[in-house]
Amino acid sequence: MLDGKIIGFIGAGNMGSVLIRGLIQSGKAGGAEIIACDMNEDRLRAIVETHGVKAVNSSVELAEKADIVVICVKPQHVDALMDEISAASRAGQIFISIVAGAAIEKFSSRLNSAAGVVRVMPNTPASVLAGAAAICAGQNVSAADQSLAAAIFECSGKTVVIQNEALMDAVTGLSGSGPAYIFLAIEALADAGVQLGIAREEAALLAAQTVYGAAKMLLETGKTPGELRDIVTTPGGTTAAGLRALDKGNFRAAIIDAVKAAAERARELGNR
Repeated sequence: MLDGKIIGFIGAGNMGSVLIRGLIQSGKAGGAEIIACDMNEDRLRAIVETHGVKAVNSSVELAEKADIVVICVKPQHVDALMDEISAASRAGQIFISIVAGAAIEKFSSRLNSAAGVVRVMPNTPASVLAGAAAICAGQNVSAADQSLAAAIFECSGKTVVIQNEALMDAVTGLSGSGPAYIFLAIEALADAGVQLGIAREEAALLAAQTVYGAAKMLLETGKTPGELRDIVTTPGGTTAAGLRALDKGNFRAAIIDAVKAAAERARELGNR
């Protein structure tokens, strides 16, 4: 899928290292096809020793050598990075940004006019190769280039393509911030179990496995959430009683409000 292209990672922190690990473990790329640079020399050395990738001394050297450049830096470092690598970018090169809130134009306006830019919003479950990533392609990105970008992120989870970049803030609120909402739900399930007499360790395991199993059923059966909820819910039974309590507490509305609030905050940060 990656056709022996050289993939460069500017930033080998949490997400950068996860993507490198995913590529190596999937067999889609070998250490000789991956190069990386990072301001933290110890972190870069650890990536090289663990995965056998090549380290380069600067972002400019990386941009000169890589066919695909994955930008994994903090938002406040983007402008300085663009100043460094703009002259090294070239036609046909693909730049993939996972920088939260940074629009495609922020990169395309500074890079070679014939280079392609892809914006991606991954999430933290990628660290256990169960991530969700939304991909939005800019100009100069062919269908084949978009497939290459998707292949990188599919090594650590599932991907969707977003055609309208304006929706990427909504993606941030949904899947980017979403794991935190689910962790809170798992914590609440476990707390309820403890209050009812179940030991903390067992309650936490039951809660986590319940959420995992529910998500797995949804992904593998092809049924809608409503259909699966109805399968669990016997009229007048225990689940129906629990669902009534959730409705009374505006559970659904609270989740929707959380996604909207996070999306709005993402929009605010992107406009800075």
